[in-house]
Amino acid sequence: MSDHTYNFNITMTCGGCSGAVERVLKKLDGVKSFDVSLDSQTASVVTEPSLDYTTVLEKIKKTGKKVNSGEADGQAQAV
Repeated sequence: MSDHTYNFNITMTCGGCSGAVERVLKKLDGVKSFDVSLDSQTASVVTEPSLDYTTVLEKIKKTGKKVNSGEADGQAQAV
């Protein structure tokens, strides 16, 4: 199986917001790489095949940030 790429549109107002998202992604097992952009209000996450979309979404939501939309491997997903 190949890696997954998950993209999220997240409401972030400051560097602390994007930092909170980065911290939870850094601690999540199965995350290979990620890019959190405060300017574009997005997070792009590359994971191992074993890490599913819902797990990543729930971790990001635990930061208290609003996830506006998400997609898994180019397919729109529920948030």
